[in-house]
Amino acid sequence: MIQDRRAFLRTTGAALGVVSFLKEDWPARLAAAERDGGGGGGGGGMGGNESFWFQIQQAFDVDRSIINLNNGGCCPAPRLVMSAQERHLTFTNNAPVRTLWTIMDPQVEHVRARLAKAFGCATGEMAITRNASEALQIALNGIDLKPGDEILTTTQDYPRMITTIKQRAAREGVVLKQFKIPTPARSMPEIVSLFEKAITPKTRVILVSHSIFMTGQILPVKEVCALARSRGIWSIVDGAHAFAQFPCNGGEIGCDMYGVSLHKWCTAPIGTGFLYVRKDRIKDVWPLTAAEKPRSDDIRKFEEIGTHPDAGRLAIAEALTFWEGIGAERKADRLRYLRDYWAKRLMKLPNVRMHTSLDPAHSCAIGTIQLEGVDSGKLTEHFWEKHKIIVVPIKHDEFEGIRVSANVYTSLTELDMFCEAFEDVAKNGLPTPQPGIGK
Repeated sequence: MIQDRRAFLRTTGAALGVVSFLKEDWPARLAAAERDGGGGGGGGGMGGNESFWFQIQQAFDVDRSIINLNNGGCCPAPRLVMSAQERHLTFTNNAPVRTLWTIMDPQVEHVRARLAKAFGCATGEMAITRNASEALQIALNGIDLKPGDEILTTTQDYPRMITTIKQRAAREGVVLKQFKIPTPARSMPEIVSLFEKAITPKTRVILVSHSIFMTGQILPVKEVCALARSRGIWSIVDGAHAFAQFPCNGGEIGCDMYGVSLHKWCTAPIGTGFLYVRKDRIKDVWPLTAAEKPRSDDIRKFEEIGTHPDAGRLAIAEALTFWEGIGAERKADRLRYLRDYWAKRLMKLPNVRMHTSLDPAHSCAIGTIQLEGVDSGKLTEHFWEKHKIIVVPIKHDEFEGIRVSANVYTSLTELDMFCEAFEDVAKNGLPTPQPGIGK
């Protein structure tokens, strides 16, 4: 979707050997595209400037023989992140007892400071974890509760977190209380009201997703956390899908704890995440794995898992540099542009339901769409088997569909191919399996 051939040649230097050239100096090319491009494409700002985003795409080494539209699950890292991780891993292997423990471990403190600055909190409030699940299990398991105490959340929270609460219920007699929210939600005040109505005198903890994993619905976490604090209730935010997908300032949210997977929208190495704990709450939270001083206010007590592989943790710094270089607002603008590109086209079909609001205040990169009368699991399987397109089937008691999440390396051509595959099934149905041929 480049605007014209002259702009394409000017911004990519095609005559100089596009691919190899961009691999070495794509940042300079990116800056040139920004100067030359403008906001063409209707994305608002830079969202639809294909010349600019072409340069960003060149930062990734991804297999273009498949179309990956499940970047919400785990996203490929850009080349500079992969290179940093490999470099750190090689250095580690020279003499791990020396390089890892005396050189690299101390360097993690710089990454901690970078993460804290990016999230908007103090360095002493930032623990580096392996993913959001670990972070949130520290949070959910670390609070002292008595039998009958309630943990409140919606019916759409992440299954691993629900399982964590259920395990506490089985072992300690705490109570999991859930309530339904509209899909898609239309009103933020309505969501806050539903949380408020579900609170009882026994509510001790509120778990709220910043962005619901199934639909991308953004919830009013600041208001929910303020509500919790006004009632003396712990607030835990599942931010697995929020950080680096759209701008958010952790210091302004006002929660007690916030968990993130950095290998999603921050494009950090697989197996990296963080846990924010408000400073005055740290001493009251038990670490998940034993620490020498479990009631201290040192955030590092949550990282006591034994020997750490530091290569991935140190490469988080490169992922932050990449994200900050693009800009949080600019990236969110592009992600919404990509989501709207396919969603608005497919929503014109007569037999679809969109379970994600396209209101920018309610969602960003993620969209979940249902082709009525077609099983979402079988549709997902068909897309992969026939078209090598990766999406996620969502089957919930309240709705179903396929979750689609593009990222900054996704091209409009790839989204066109996805739309064509979807439209074909909408018109002709799923193909009938032939005996002895595939599935």
